[in-house]
Amino acid sequence: MSAIEQTEAVRPRGTRLPRRARRNQLLGAAQEVFVAQGYHSAAMDDIAERAGVSKPVLYQHFPGKLELYLALLDQHCESLLQSVRTALASTSDNKLRVAATMDAYFAYVEDEGGAFRLVFESDLTNEPAVRERVDRVSLQCAEAISEVIAEDTGLSQDESMLLAVGLGGVSQVVARYWLSSESPIPRDTAVSLLTSLAWRGIAGFPLHGVEGQLSAEGH
Repeated sequence: MSAIEQTEAVRPRGTRLPRRARRNQLLGAAQEVFVAQGYHSAAMDDIAERAGVSKPVLYQHFPGKLELYLALLDQHCESLLQSVRTALASTSDNKLRVAATMDAYFAYVEDEGGAFRLVFESDLTNEPAVRERVDRVSLQCAEAISEVIAEDTGLSQDESMLLAVGLGGVSQVVARYWLSSESPIPRDTAVSLLTSLAWRGIAGFPLHGVEGQLSAEGH
């Protein structure tokens, strides 16, 4: 009996699905296997078994394990980027923006599917295609954050980017620590604490123009 079978009953084989639905089903099964076992220990047999399909069906959609892993990575990198962009656009109050952005990282790592492990804790980071995707999403998130910093402070692009990389890095590292340590601190409290720390630093930079001014309550 495989490790997957020991943790959860194998899904029964289902009826024929449309191609897109089948692909999504296979990606869902693959995520469960990769998160539970890691890339190197996972087998295509396990993934097919978990999805309730034959291996030929799995290979019709994904020619190999790496291609399947990269498809999942693309999906979840895009999900993180969209969450950060949504958080930044959710308010014009800069302190609330910081909180919303940090909460986006906490929500991402708290998702019960454990997809963040594929992005931030992959056992395949020596694979160039994986490293490129992880580095790219970190850069894209930082670029989104830096645009807001530059608009509101008048700092240069390079300076804003440096701060943005710091904010994004702190957010994901602390969020992962919070989850892995099984901290008794509720998520909203953890986000509030981290926001207070970050805000004390970012609020010290000079404002740029009327549109970027922060409310007195934010200081």
